Amino acid sequence: MNDYKLLTPGPLTTTRTVKEQMLFDHCTWDDDYKAITQRIRAELVELAHCDPSHYTAVLMQGSGTFGVESVITSVVGKDEKVLLCTNGAYGDRQVKICEHAGVRYVRYAEPYDCIPSAARVAELLDADPTITHVSMIHSETTSGLLNDIEDVARVAKSRARTVIVDAMSSFGGVDIPVEEWGIDFLVSSANKCIQGVPGFSFIIANRDALEASRGKARSLSLDLYDQWRGLEDGQGKWRYTSPTHVVLAFAKALDEMRAKGGLPARAARYALNNRLIIARMAKLGFSTYLMDHQGPIITTFLYPEGADFDFADMYAFIKERGYAIYPGKLTDEETFRLGNIGEIYVDDIERVTTLFAEYMDARGLLEAACGAADLAEALARMDAAGADIKAEAPDNVKLAA
Repeated sequence: MNDYKLLTPGPLTTTRTVKEQMLFDHCTWDDDYKAITQRIRAELVELAHCDPSHYTAVLMQGSGTFGVESVITSVVGKDEKVLLCTNGAYGDRQVKICEHAGVRYVRYAEPYDCIPSAARVAELLDADPTITHVSMIHSETTSGLLNDIEDVARVAKSRARTVIVDAMSSFGGVDIPVEEWGIDFLVSSANKCIQGVPGFSFIIANRDALEASRGKARSLSLDLYDQWRGLEDGQGKWRYTSPTHVVLAFAKALDEMRAKGGLPARAARYALNNRLIIARMAKLGFSTYLMDHQGPIITTFLYPEGADFDFADMYAFIKERGYAIYPGKLTDEETFRLGNIGEIYVDDIERVTTLFAEYMDARGLLEAACGAADLAEALARMDAAGADIKAEAPDNVKLAA
């Protein structure tokens, strides 16, 4: 099997040492394993800047969507209603969760390149006192957009609503002071910015709001309150069979994150990667789909005008040379996406953007896309565009793995 790096929003490229943790088998009843689970829970609460007497962490088997569905179907009661703020595929998925489970909801939708307005959320809450919860996505990887969860959460909390945030692809890569902003339930996943592997999601939960959800769940296996009580009463024992190998890998990923400068260093590296990839791709004629609110996780690029691109051909060319890119998720635009999280560094960004230039040169697309006469000229433009960005790299950010 050919080895390649993932330029996606997760699953993502992990370190060899994280992968090696999965070579060991563990018993779910073992005290050592339960201690690992408890340490993970405590460290997640700390990473969210929460007081452990006010907040807790619940680990839930399954992908990130399992975690989101667990929260929505466990904390919104049958006589309650959630306002869903959507501007992408993952907000749309919350709508499907509500429809499938019979959760009452109101939808406030914005175009995929616009963020939900806190002022509009305030209007909707004031107009409908039956709305009890507000839910939105933080990093909407459909477009790469980063929503303003802080202002929306503050508006909701000032009106005594419960706040749910899907921070799947941002938590651990973007600093989120959960308690300070008034977020009651934040959902993320093991295989995102903390750089573990797929297998469980986690929920940073306000203890009072979690207590209030008792008996509301519409699912047995996704019952958030019961999952929490199982972890608490069993001192780290999961209710049902846990993904032991994934848990061990995640514990190692947390250790490595701390050793490499913690969240500040990781956030700075991701932001540097993102700025560099946008600058270098621009010199090849690729503009970004978003004009505003671009997040540091993944970027959607438009095809250059006047150049005939075949995504499948381009994907195969780049993958054969060591990197997997991401197709677009928009129906009305010709796009593709490049993620820059995981074990991806400046040298990777330079290599993969160079591969784009080589592909365009091999297919005779350089002049039509960006006006470069040849590959050497295109590469020189890209290097010049990235020089200042690299020079501004913080001291705590490595440029290569």
